[in-house]
Amino acid sequence: MKIYLWRHNRTYHSHSMIQEPCINQEFYLDAIAIVAANDLEEALCKLAEQKQGWRVEDLRKLEPTVLSLEEAEIIFTDIRG
Repeated sequence: MKIYLWRHNRTYHSHSMIQEPCINQEFYLDAIAIVAANDLEEALCKLAEQKQGWRVEDLRKLEPTVLSLEEAEIIFTDIRG
């Protein structure tokens, strides 16, 4: 089992970035998805099953951070000011 982490920040999104993926149907500035799954396809299916607007076709364009559950690792830290 692995952990798949996607983070996409659109804070400074502009028209010059029109080809940039949009990973959720809702308006967002910062979107984070963290999924435990056996492989990438299962992780994407879990997000799609949630029916919370995750756009699998655009998530495929971003390379997720992939972490193994077999060893200790920091999964996520965030500091906002």
